[in-house]
Amino acid sequence: QVQLVESGGGLVQAGGSLRLSCAASGRTFSSYVMAWFRQAPGKEREFVARISWSGSRTYYVDSVKGRFTISRDNAKNTVYLQMNSLNPEDTAVYYCAADTRGWYSDYAARGMDYWGKGTLVTVSS
Repeated sequence: QVQLVESGGGLVQAGGSLRLSCAASGRTFSSYVMAWFRQAPGKEREFVARISWSGSRTYYVDSVKGRFTISRDNAKNTVYLQMNSLNPEDTAVYYCAADTRGWYSDYAARGMDYWGKGTLVTVSS
């Protein structure tokens, strides 16, 4: 069993930055693909970014490319999401997820094995 706890959300003005963290329990964290999703009010949960177990591969949804950076520190069992140039459309609850299937699996939300409870990011205009 893996427990994921997100932190770092908050209120920020458009153009600002936030760094989200996701702390994981369990000794097998370093073997998981980790991902960030988000869900805005009234919308479905959306994939944002993912990172391979080693951190050597990353992938982003087009809307955040060049603005967001996903990274991980396996020694600390933590994955991060650095978010720059935020805009109101980024407002959502951000969720951390763990995928035990490996990099070449699809990254739909339904395939994730473990989820955190989320952290709210609000971007004001």
